[in-house]
Amino acid sequence: MLNLLLRIFSLCVAAAGFTLVPGVCLFFLSDSLPGERSVPSLEDRVRETLLLVWVHPFGVRMPMPDCRERFEISGCEITDDQNRYGQADAVLIHHREISSGAAPLPPEPRPPAQNWIWLNLESPSHSSRLWEYEGIYNLTLSYRQDRFPRSRSAYPLGGGTSPSDLPRPRLVAWVVSNWSGARVAFYKLLAQHVQVDVFGRAGEPIPPGGRRVVHLIRRYRFYLALENSQHTDYITEKLWNNYERFLPPEAFIHVDDFPTVQELAQYLLKVKDSPSLIQMHLSWRRDYSVYIPSMWDEHFCTACRAAQKNHGRINVVNNLSKWFYS
Repeated sequence: MLNLLLRIFSLCVAAAGFTLVPGVCLFFLSDSLPGERSVPSLEDRVRETLLLVWVHPFGVRMPMPDCRERFEISGCEITDDQNRYGQADAVLIHHREISSGAAPLPPEPRPPAQNWIWLNLESPSHSSRLWEYEGIYNLTLSYRQDRFPRSRSAYPLGGGTSPSDLPRPRLVAWVVSNWSGARVAFYKLLAQHVQVDVFGRAGEPIPPGGRRVVHLIRRYRFYLALENSQHTDYITEKLWNNYERFLPPEAFIHVDDFPTVQELAQYLLKVKDSPSLIQMHLSWRRDYSVYIPSMWDEHFCTACRAAQKNHGRINVVNNLSKWFYS
């Protein structure tokens, strides 16, 4: 389900301007998806590096990427063959499987100069037993922006497209899997004033197909997202928490700007019926588009590139729990 949540978030961002607040956000939906963007080229003269993906995230097996072909990252070989553990320059270890007991850590002693890279895209609230892994990792790969390497679910790029506004017959969509109390309470308040259609595990089924979510929400004027965690650099369903550092102000509707949920609902209805307000909220698309990473492929290649840069250095992450909770 996590992979689905990541995919949901990325697609929503591609089709939306967005808002985030402590607990609640609304995405303002526009009509077109930005075109494919390649990852910036990296230098070709780099050390040959073998990265071992120790366990497939969430147990979902996937082919290993060709980093040069996919992202113009040279010198990286990605493997999931644990028999090559002794040859690997670095091992990428996904936290969920290790902390849940679904998979063990790689065996000790580790090969000399081998880096272990901690991979985790969840918030601290959903990352158990962090304290057990102090002093065993050399690098971290997460959504946190204060350490290299870092992973981003999506981010704005310069250069956009002219905003357009195709008919959207429905008002608010919410895709949710975790039917938790605080989020449901807000949804019920909002639904007293405007129609909110719910999809996912807790609502109507999501239609089948690889682009199912984006096609679903393109029928709606707004996408509602509700925080399940509040931590540094973590944003609802894998966005960034401190969104105002990244987003143009017109791209989102800030729920905290409204004294009551009823007044928020009234504004949504006002926007729906006002072409000028719609165009104002979509004007960011003239200057920005959204780059959507290709999920695990890019994370694996990012980790390999970090191992290349870290070759010959053995850092030790001694404060994993304290840092990640900070």
